[in-house]
Amino acid sequence: MISDNEIISNAIKLVNEGLRVTFPVKGYSMLPFIIGSKESVDLVKPENLRVGHIVLAWVEGCRYVVHRIISIEGRQVTLMGDGNIAGVEHCQLCDVAALAICVVTPKGKHHPLYTPWRMKASRLWWRLLPIRRWILAIYRRTWLKFLT
Repeated sequence: MISDNEIISNAIKLVNEGLRVTFPVKGYSMLPFIIGSKESVDLVKPENLRVGHIVLAWVEGCRYVVHRIISIEGRQVTLMGDGNIAGVEHCQLCDVAALAICVVTPKGKHHPLYTPWRMKASRLWWRLLPIRRWILAIYRRTWLKFLT
């Protein structure tokens, strides 16, 4: 069996060669915008990174995550999963291995992540952080049941 680290290493190698890689996402840390274990993301070389971008990054010197950039200060990047209610991760710009550009549904449909609608929705979602716990609880109990 191939380990997660091998899959990630191979994906990063291909991205560094200039290829677009469809990468499976696990967990629910990016709800409601990416459904882990159901959807994947298309990854490309990380160029012109900005707040709001979703990236694959090596964080805290110990693991990879696919999370959204919430701040960039000099070379320091702070990330947070959309489905998280607290806690952030930190890395350096050089630790960002890839930029996610599309969500890929189980049926293979590619949805661009940075359309005006999606960017407005992600900014609104950020403002809802104080009540995100309750919204996510309702979402997980209702909407996710329809998707599984």
